[in-house]
Amino acid sequence: MRLRPLATVSIAAASALLLAGCAGLGGKAPTPTASPTATAAVDLCDAMAAPGDASKAVSVSGKFGAEPDKVEFASPLTVDDVQVSVLEKGKGDPLVAGDYISFAFNAFSAETGKPLGTAGYKPGEMLPTQISAATGLGQLLGCSAPGTRIVATFPATEATESTPAAAAEVYVIDLLSVVPTAASGEQQEPVPGMPTVTTGDDGAPEISIPDADPPTKTEVATLKKGDGPEVRSGDTVLIQFRGMRWSTGKLFDGGDTWASGTPYSAQTTGFVKGFQKALDGHTVGSQVLVVIPPADGYGEGKINDADLKGETLVFVVDILGVQHAAAAQ
Repeated sequence: MRLRPLATVSIAAASALLLAGCAGLGGKAPTPTASPTATAAVDLCDAMAAPGDASKAVSVSGKFGAEPDKVEFASPLTVDDVQVSVLEKGKGDPLVAGDYISFAFNAFSAETGKPLGTAGYKPGEMLPTQISAATGLGQLLGCSAPGTRIVATFPATEATESTPAAAAEVYVIDLLSVVPTAASGEQQEPVPGMPTVTTGDDGAPEISIPDADPPTKTEVATLKKGDGPEVRSGDTVLIQFRGMRWSTGKLFDGGDTWASGTPYSAQTTGFVKGFQKALDGHTVGSQVLVVIPPADGYGEGKINDADLKGETLVFVVDILGVQHAAAAQ
């Protein structure tokens, strides 16, 4: 795996690189701690890179969940391959493939020992990330439990046609939490006259449209109030959503992340105006109900089955994570 210095890439880019497998980014594939097995959970455990002389040479002081007070190693540090040493073991349930996690890290030059950057310790700095045995995060964290702190070392890589050369680096990574894939905030009182929402056996929202004419202006109600950071216009969000036509009371194609079981991430300004109102100003962990008339949706016109023109739409949106626009620069 190859992580470019944070001094030259955005947090979003660094996060994307963490998703790629180590061998796929030019670094030597890590030595696993055990032999692969058939199950996804055990495969994630097996994917974790083994410790080595380089990772063992790094000492870290300071409290988990905050930027380390001190990270020390003799520089230049010789790094031959991807290595991982566990400094602090977490408690609770171990990670399983498919989990979304929040994490934070500090990066250092293996050549000079100088810091390159840090990310994830402030709310809204990074989106939750899905973990699997095939990704860099899976190969660094394996099936660790939240509360785990590791040191990871990465060798230098030569330039290729698609990537520049990169120097050897050292990372301290804190596994902060497993992020729920549904809203976890406090239940709020329903708003009279708006569609009603219940939770199905699979955890997905079920929407019931009232027998009434749709509103002519966008209406928004908070169904569950989360205590996470607030979404601002232009931020990138990780969400689950389910969309329904008011005219038929039926879901429409492409409007239901619950059908695939995979949350969706995008910048708030990439959605139609009415949907943005369900995001901006709301907090992570919240579930928001929004009714969007054509003017704030896909425009006026005759309602038809081919597109959403002329349709009043009803969405339930679960806000799972946010990366503030400034943090992504």
